[in-house]
Amino acid sequence: MIGVVAFVTIGVFHPVVVKLEYHFGKKIWWAVFSPGLLLVTGSLFISGYLSLIMGIIGFGCFWTTIEIFYQHKRVMEGRAKKNPKRLYND
Repeated sequence: MIGVVAFVTIGVFHPVVVKLEYHFGKKIWWAVFSPGLLLVTGSLFISGYLSLIMGIIGFGCFWTTIEIFYQHKRVMEGRAKKNPKRLYND
């Protein structure tokens, strides 16, 4: 069950990274980091499978935060699609 949760979390967050960077840029990182922090902190005070699931999803949010910055770098290098409606300053 835990492996399935981890697999689904990775599968869900991959397109989230692409969409968030495309529409908002790297400035949206806090909107992913904050729920991750809440989930990981909450997992410390809960026991059982729910704690594990919250921890996996929380660290998935942390990894997504990092990947938003990497995705922005890929966009700036031309390896990922730019949003024509956004201005890119860096």
